[in-house]
Amino acid sequence: MNRLNVVCLGVKDMERAIRFYKDGLGFQTKETSYTPPVIFFNTSAGIKLELFPLDLLAKDINSHNPPPVGTGFSGITLAYNAKSREEVHQIMELAKKAGAKVEKEPQEVFWGGYHAYFSDLDGYYWEVAYGPDFSFDENDMLLL
Repeated sequence: MNRLNVVCLGVKDMERAIRFYKDGLGFQTKETSYTPPVIFFNTSAGIKLELFPLDLLAKDINSHNPPPVGTGFSGITLAYNAKSREEVHQIMELAKKAGAKVEKEPQEVFWGGYHAYFSDLDGYYWEVAYGPDFSFDENDMLLL
């Protein structure tokens, strides 16, 4: 089981979230509606980013006893690996313009890299990171 196919985010407002990811950040999808029951965005790596209404996601997990729905840090972060320090700034500006909240301004990191954090409209945290030793494959996927 050495594969990740979908990252699903439970969102509070589908239309608002779709506008953030599609119009604001530029994620691509064949879906044209801003109010579908579920949406999948393509990524360069083939992994899909899924948005699904948070309350329905909780019920999908367990219809008789859904997990509590609320706000707060869930212990999950998403990451965008940049190819330069300048790209970290570009992505953070794009996120801010889309309505994201900057959680940590771009800065040096203890491991020798450069990173920042933003949170999306539903509070999911994204790290935007550059490392001088990062290398990427032909699909722009980070090689570790």
